[in-house]
Amino acid sequence: MVRYRRNFLAGGTFFLTATLADRSSHLLVEQIAALRSAVKQTRKQHPFTIDAAVILPDHLHVLITLPLDDADFSNRVSLIKRRFTTTTLNAGAAAKRLPNGEIALWQRRFWEHTIRDEKDFEQHVNYIHFNPVKHRLVSRVHDWPHSSFHRYVRLGILPPDWAGDATQGNSGFGEPSR
Repeated sequence: MVRYRRNFLAGGTFFLTATLADRSSHLLVEQIAALRSAVKQTRKQHPFTIDAAVILPDHLHVLITLPLDDADFSNRVSLIKRRFTTTTLNAGAAAKRLPNGEIALWQRRFWEHTIRDEKDFEQHVNYIHFNPVKHRLVSRVHDWPHSSFHRYVRLGILPPDWAGDATQGNSGFGEPSR
Protein backbone atom coordinates (compact mmCIF):
# COMPACT_ATOMS: atom_id res chain seq x y z
CA MET A 1 0.00 0.00 0.00
CA VAL A 2 1.36 3.41 -0.96
CA ARG A 3 1.50 5.91 1.88
CA TYR A 4 0.36 9.43 1.06
CA ARG A 5 3.11 11.98 1.57
CA ARG A 6 2.52 15.65 2.11
CA ASN A 7 4.95 18.19 0.73
CA PHE A 8 6.27 20.11 3.71
CA LEU A 9 8.03 23.19 2.34
CA ALA A 10 9.19 25.88 4.75
CA GLY A 11 7.84 29.25 3.65
CA GLY A 12 5.67 27.53 1.06
CA THR A 13 2.30 28.57 -0.27
CA PHE A 14 -0.41 25.92 -0.08
CA PHE A 15 -3.95 25.46 -1.36
CA LEU A 16 -5.92 23.66 1.37
CA THR A 17 -9.45 22.26 1.44
CA ALA A 18 -11.18 21.05 4.60
CA THR A 19 -14.64 19.48 4.43
CA LEU A 20 -17.34 18.69 6.96
CA ALA A 21 -18.28 15.02 7.35
CA ASP A 22 -21.92 15.87 6.62
CA ARG A 23 -21.84 17.31 3.10
CA SER A 24 -25.44 18.53 3.47
CA SER A 25 -24.52 20.69 6.48
CA HIS A 26 -24.45 24.49 6.40
CA LEU A 27 -22.55 24.73 9.68
CA LEU A 28 -19.53 26.63 8.35
CA VAL A 29 -21.61 29.60 7.17
CA GLU A 30 -24.10 29.31 10.05
CA GLN A 31 -21.19 29.48 12.51
CA ILE A 32 -18.93 31.79 10.52
CA ALA A 33 -17.95 33.76 13.64
CA ALA A 34 -16.71 30.56 15.30
CA LEU A 35 -14.69 29.69 12.21
CA ARG A 36 -13.15 33.16 12.05
CA SER A 37 -12.28 32.95 15.73
CA ALA A 38 -10.63 29.55 15.26
CA VAL A 39 -8.55 30.92 12.39
CA LYS A 40 -7.62 34.06 14.33
CA GLN A 41 -6.53 32.07 17.41
CA THR A 42 -4.49 29.70 15.26
CA ARG A 43 -2.80 32.54 13.35
CA LYS A 44 -1.90 34.20 16.65
CA GLN A 45 -0.06 31.07 17.87
CA HIS A 46 1.17 29.84 14.48
CA PRO A 47 1.37 32.74 12.01
CA PHE A 48 0.49 32.41 8.35
CA THR A 49 -0.75 34.70 5.61
CA ILE A 50 -4.16 34.11 4.04
CA ASP A 51 -3.70 34.85 0.35
CA ALA A 52 -7.25 33.86 -0.64
CA ALA A 53 -10.15 32.04 1.00
CA VAL A 54 -13.75 31.06 0.56
CA ILE A 55 -16.09 29.53 3.12
CA LEU A 56 -18.95 27.47 1.74
CA PRO A 57 -21.67 25.73 3.75
CA ASP A 58 -19.84 22.40 4.04
CA HIS A 59 -16.22 23.08 3.08
CA LEU A 60 -13.59 25.75 2.83
CA HIS A 61 -10.74 26.51 0.47
CA VAL A 62 -7.81 28.61 1.59
CA LEU A 63 -4.51 29.63 0.04
CA ILE A 64 -1.92 30.26 2.74
CA THR A 65 1.74 31.20 2.87
CA LEU A 66 3.82 30.05 5.83
CA PRO A 67 6.73 31.86 7.48
CA LEU A 68 10.13 31.16 5.89
CA ASP A 69 11.23 28.89 8.73
CA ASP A 70 7.98 26.92 9.04
CA ALA A 71 6.46 24.07 7.01
CA ASP A 72 3.74 22.87 9.38
CA PHE A 73 0.45 23.58 7.64
CA SER A 74 -1.03 20.29 8.95
CA ASN A 75 -0.95 21.48 12.55
CA ARG A 76 -2.66 24.73 11.56
CA VAL A 77 -5.49 22.89 9.79
CA SER A 78 -5.85 20.54 12.76
CA LEU A 79 -6.03 23.42 15.24
CA ILE A 80 -8.60 25.32 13.20
CA LYS A 81 -10.78 22.22 12.87
CA ARG A 82 -10.46 21.37 16.57
CA ARG A 83 -11.19 24.92 17.76
CA PHE A 84 -14.20 25.25 15.47
CA THR A 85 -15.52 21.87 16.62
CA THR A 86 -15.17 22.73 20.30
CA THR A 87 -16.86 26.12 19.92
CA THR A 88 -19.77 24.85 17.83
CA LEU A 89 -20.41 21.82 20.04
CA ASN A 90 -20.37 24.06 23.13
CA ALA A 91 -22.94 26.24 21.35
CA GLY A 92 -25.22 23.22 20.87
CA ALA A 93 -24.39 22.02 17.36
CA ALA A 94 -24.98 18.33 16.76
CA ALA A 95 -22.22 16.03 15.52
CA LYS A 96 -22.09 12.32 14.88
CA ARG A 97 -19.67 10.16 16.77
CA LEU A 98 -17.63 7.32 15.38
CA PRO A 99 -17.84 3.89 17.06
CA ASN A 100 -14.71 4.76 19.06
CA GLY A 101 -16.42 7.91 20.43
CA GLU A 102 -14.47 10.35 18.27
CA ILE A 103 -16.48 13.34 17.07
CA ALA A 104 -17.05 13.21 13.32
CA LEU A 105 -17.78 16.86 12.48
CA TRP A 106 -15.02 17.08 9.85
CA GLN A 107 -13.76 14.59 7.32
CA ARG A 108 -10.58 13.14 8.78
CA ARG A 109 -8.17 14.33 6.16
CA PHE A 110 -7.84 17.50 4.13
CA TRP A 111 -6.65 18.29 0.62
CA GLU A 112 -3.34 20.06 0.14
CA HIS A 113 -1.55 21.27 -2.97
CA THR A 114 1.81 23.06 -2.99
CA ILE A 115 1.72 26.15 -5.19
CA ARG A 116 4.48 25.85 -7.78
CA ASP A 117 4.61 29.27 -9.44
CA GLU A 118 2.72 32.50 -10.15
CA LYS A 119 0.45 30.88 -12.74
CA ASP A 120 -0.48 28.10 -10.31
CA PHE A 121 -1.12 30.73 -7.61
CA GLU A 122 -3.42 32.73 -9.91
CA GLN A 123 -5.33 29.62 -11.01
CA HIS A 124 -5.99 28.64 -7.40
CA VAL A 125 -7.07 32.16 -6.42
CA ASN A 126 -9.50 32.11 -9.35
CA TYR A 127 -10.76 28.66 -8.34
CA ILE A 128 -11.31 29.83 -4.76
CA HIS A 129 -13.19 32.96 -5.78
CA PHE A 130 -15.35 31.20 -8.37
CA ASN A 131 -16.23 28.25 -6.11
CA PRO A 132 -19.57 29.62 -4.78
CA VAL A 133 -20.75 30.04 -8.39
CA LYS A 134 -19.53 26.55 -9.29
CA HIS A 135 -21.63 25.15 -6.44
CA ARG A 136 -24.61 27.25 -7.60
CA LEU A 137 -24.81 29.18 -4.33
CA VAL A 138 -24.80 32.47 -6.26
CA SER A 139 -24.71 33.47 -9.91
CA ARG A 140 -22.02 36.15 -9.48
CA VAL A 141 -18.80 35.89 -7.48
CA HIS A 142 -19.47 39.28 -5.92
CA ASP A 143 -22.70 38.00 -4.31
CA TRP A 144 -21.02 35.47 -1.99
CA PRO A 145 -20.16 37.20 1.31
CA HIS A 146 -17.64 34.69 2.72
CA SER A 147 -14.80 35.19 0.27
CA SER A 148 -11.52 37.04 -0.02
CA PHE A 149 -12.82 38.21 -3.39
CA HIS A 150 -14.14 41.34 -1.67
CA ARG A 151 -10.64 42.16 -0.37
CA TYR A 152 -9.26 41.73 -3.91
CA VAL A 153 -11.89 44.21 -5.16
CA ARG A 154 -11.10 46.74 -2.38
CA LEU A 155 -7.40 46.53 -3.24
CA GLY A 156 -8.12 47.07 -6.94
CA ILE A 157 -6.75 43.66 -7.93
CA LEU A 158 -10.06 42.46 -9.41
CA PRO A 159 -13.10 44.35 -10.70
CA PRO A 160 -16.44 43.84 -8.90
CA ASP A 161 -17.92 42.13 -11.98
CA TRP A 162 -15.01 39.68 -12.34
CA ALA A 163 -16.09 36.37 -13.95
CA GLY A 164 -19.44 37.78 -15.04
CA ASP A 165 -22.82 36.24 -14.33
CA ALA A 166 -23.25 32.44 -14.44
CA THR A 167 -26.86 32.80 -15.55
CA GLN A 168 -25.42 34.21 -18.78
CA GLY A 169 -23.12 31.22 -19.37
CA ASN A 170 -19.87 32.79 -18.09
CA SER A 171 -18.60 29.90 -15.96
CA GLY A 172 -15.13 29.10 -17.23
CA PHE A 173 -13.29 28.51 -13.94
CA GLY A 174 -12.68 25.41 -11.90
CA GLU A 175 -14.12 21.96 -12.41
CA PRO A 176 -16.76 21.19 -15.03
CA SER A 177 -20.36 21.55 -13.84
CA ARG A 178 -22.17 18.31 -13.11
